[in-house]
Amino acid sequence: MEQKLAILTDIHGNYSALKAVLDEIDQDNEKIHIHCLGDLIGIGHETNEVLDLMFSRKDISFVIGNHDQAILDILAGGKPDSRGAEREHHQWIAEHFNHDFIPHLEQIPKKSTAVYNGQRFLFTHYHLTDDEKLLPVDYEPTVKKLDAHYQESQADMVCFGHHHVVHHFKSHERIYFNPGSLGCQHKPLAPYAIVTVRESGNIDVSLKEVPYDNKEFLMSYSRLPIPAKEFVLKNFYGNQHLYLE
Repeated sequence: MEQKLAILTDIHGNYSALKAVLDEIDQDNEKIHIHCLGDLIGIGHETNEVLDLMFSRKDISFVIGNHDQAILDILAGGKPDSRGAEREHHQWIAEHFNHDFIPHLEQIPKKSTAVYNGQRFLFTHYHLTDDEKLLPVDYEPTVKKLDAHYQESQADMVCFGHHHVVHHFKSHERIYFNPGSLGCQHKPLAPYAIVTVRESGNIDVSLKEVPYDNKEFLMSYSRLPIPAKEFVLKNFYGNQHLYLE
C-alpha cells in the first residue's frame, strides 16, 4: 500500500503558522509521519510555544537547524556561529527560552534517514560537509551541482530546508526537495509538503500552502523588545504589518 509523509521546515518561532499546518495534516484520515527539517527557533518570537507543540507529539522526526544549534550554544555558555544583529536576536531568544526543552534539542541529529516502500530518504537541514558542517547557501542550485555533492549517497530523495524558497529538482539519481520556510513568508501562507510513495516505489510530491491569521504574530513585534525587529519584519515577512488594520 502507499505510504505518506509530511515534510516541513524552518518554522522559526511562528506558532500560528505551525498550528495551521498541523491542523491540516491531522485532518487527513491516513496516518502520516512528519519530518521536521530544523530551525524551529528564532526570527519569530514564539519559540517556546512552537517547541511545546512539536515535542508534545509522537509522530514527528527531527533534524537540527543552525538557529536551534545557536541557542544551544548560547545556553551552554559558548558562542554561536551567528554574528551582529542575528547574534543579538539569538541572545534575546535564549534569555526567554524555556530550559525544559534543552534535553529534547540536544538529542536531535544533524541528519536522519528513513525508507518508505523501498525508497531511501535522507533528511537534513541543509547540505553538509563530510564533518557535518553546513555548507554556505547556494543561491543558484542546479541538478548537476546537487548530484556532485551527493554522489556517494544512496538516497533516492534528499529533503532539506535552510534556504527559505522552494527547491524541487529531479535527476537520474534522485529527487532533491525543499518545501520552503513554513514560518517566514511575505504572505499569510504556511508551506509544507505531502510526499506519497506508491507501492511501486514512485514518489509523488505535493506542495501545500495553508492560509492562517498572522495579525497577532506580526503586531507582537511592536510590543516586544526584539532586537533587529525592523530588519526581521522587512526581510522575512515583507513588512506585512504595515498593511494590517
